[in-house]
Amino acid sequence: MKSLVYTPEILQARTADLLNERFGLQLRPEEITINLTRKEFQGAYTLVLFPLLKYSGGKPEELGQWLGNSLMEGWEAISGFNLVKGFLNLSFSPSYWLGNLDMMLEQQDYGNSKLGKGRVLLEYCGPNTNKPLHIGHLRNMMLGFSMARILEAAGQEVIKVNIYNDRGIAICKSMAAWLETAQGETPESSGMKGDHFVGKYYVKYNALVKEQLESISDAPAEKEEAEKLTPIHRLAVSLLQKWEKGDEETLALWRKMNGWVYQGFEVTYQNLGVDFQKNYYESETYLTGKAIVEEGLEKGVFYRRADGAVCVDLTADGLDEKVLLRSDGTSVYITQDLGTADLRFEEFKMDQTIYVVADEQNYHFKVLKLALMKLGKPYAPGIYHLSYGLVESPTGRFKSREGKTADADDLVSGMLEIAEKTTRELGKVEGLSPEEANQLYNTIGLGALKYFLLRVNPVKKIIFNPEESIDFHGHTGPFIQYTYARIRSLERKAGSLPEAISSMNLHESEYELLIHLHEFPQIIRTAAAAHDPSEVANYLYHLARLFNKFYAELSVLNAENPTERAIRIRLASMTGRVIKKGMFLLGISVPERM
Repeated sequence: MKSLVYTPEILQARTADLLNERFGLQLRPEEITINLTRKEFQGAYTLVLFPLLKYSGGKPEELGQWLGNSLMEGWEAISGFNLVKGFLNLSFSPSYWLGNLDMMLEQQDYGNSKLGKGRVLLEYCGPNTNKPLHIGHLRNMMLGFSMARILEAAGQEVIKVNIYNDRGIAICKSMAAWLETAQGETPESSGMKGDHFVGKYYVKYNALVKEQLESISDAPAEKEEAEKLTPIHRLAVSLLQKWEKGDEETLALWRKMNGWVYQGFEVTYQNLGVDFQKNYYESETYLTGKAIVEEGLEKGVFYRRADGAVCVDLTADGLDEKVLLRSDGTSVYITQDLGTADLRFEEFKMDQTIYVVADEQNYHFKVLKLALMKLGKPYAPGIYHLSYGLVESPTGRFKSREGKTADADDLVSGMLEIAEKTTRELGKVEGLSPEEANQLYNTIGLGALKYFLLRVNPVKKIIFNPEESIDFHGHTGPFIQYTYARIRSLERKAGSLPEAISSMNLHESEYELLIHLHEFPQIIRTAAAAHDPSEVANYLYHLARLFNKFYAELSVLNAENPTERAIRIRLASMTGRVIKKGMFLLGISVPERM
């Protein structure tokens, strides 16, 4: 079985060889710029001549004419070329593209690459155990899960891990509110999912603060300072102190309430189809972090301030002084991150660590990487922060403290309801059993949600609109899913896949579709290198549009002759395979019928 080679890479290598031989150079192939030819010009790929003129001298037309003729003489696949100023547009024969289609269809893992190497530890989700997962966690989980699949397709070994922020004052606030008001209530007795149950008491805590402040006449205007005067806050602080001293009664309550949360989270993970190979808990890593801080003191990398706090000076790196351990010896967030990083390397010896965390923590991860590099940790250079923007509603930010969060479970449930309503109205469940229809609603609803969160570059903020995300004719997951279902219907009617065709003139829409399919492996590599699933998402949208253009312009099953019919069926089948594989990389299922 022949292996498909990406055409621009062949062009780069051949162009570099020609230039090196003629001008006595030592150009590397990657120094040659090859782009897709713009639609208004004839050709498939464009060689950019301007950067090469410093080697050849003269006019770009002279260099382009020589290169075009030389490339045609040395590679029969090139059927012609044209020059537009400093751009050499190259066309390829139909037989070349049909040969590419044959190789695509032969490769069961088409799109995968063996060029990548190394072990990647990818941390995503990272919730607190005092409230349910929300829409920000959804974007985080979709990015993390999708990146894991993309990196695996690019040839890397990936270890997916989660970190639970399971200790600290926020968790103790939920515990305090439960002790004060629950009267023994549990998730079972209330009929609530465990994480929602505990989250209810986190919201209740803030309500108690507000209620208790009403009886304090001289409370400070500053909210956090005023909160410290309330009995409920004093109880939460007391619980935190008892926890840190190992008080068994406090630890038992902490374990019980966290256990409720973990059970709730697991249900959400299963519904979304995400998973982790290992969970880490800050309650188990912060002591290791303290030991790392002590190591830094011994090495003279960190220093102790007059007030007793341990710091690292990063002013020379463009940052500032960062506290790694408080003056009273208690840890801060970065303390446990230092410890967790070290524990992970001891266990997995990863080459790279990717942290999927919102852009609010950009500074934090710069400090973490620099601190570990100053300690000489071998894994420090491989730390990468996959930073992403917040998800907002059309009316502004979601806030969990006031109970106004876009809860993940409620959002998923709402998406499934919209999917059912929209799918029924469009008549896309005709002929399906009730079980098949429910599965379709689930596939479309989750697909719409996941695609909407992944189609945007991670660094950009998202304004989430559920109705917009489920439009069957827009830039959405359901549009791509419907295209796949259409292809599967066509394949069922066509029967077995026809034999390969070696030569035939191609229509423009066939030609465009073939070139786009040829780009798929490179798209995966680009997405992996850029840590950006939107590369795959937007590629699939364009592919679906090209297929629908092809399907509207050309008859497939009723083509004019058997040769055209065979090629179009094969082309449709390959498009379906790439859509399914691409959506799999995004963590999205596709329906066999709709």
